[in-house]
Amino acid sequence: MSEREALTRLTGNGNGKGECGERDCPNVYRTGTGSFLVQGQVSDLFAPPAGEGLVEIPETVLREAFRALGW
Repeated sequence: MSEREALTRLTGNGNGKGECGERDCPNVYRTGTGSFLVQGQVSDLFAPPAGEGLVEIPETVLREAFRALGW
């Protein structure tokens, strides 16, 4: 199993609907340790600290992730 396959995808079921249609972004994933990975458009609003990055995702994607978690 690849590292990506070990993630739980919380958003974007690949049905062609949503922010990117049939493509694979933006999305929210949950790791095996309970943390989250966010995939989205790279943002340059400010320079984050070394080793960190900024991505921008629509509110609808976060709402979908919250629903998937039952929050």
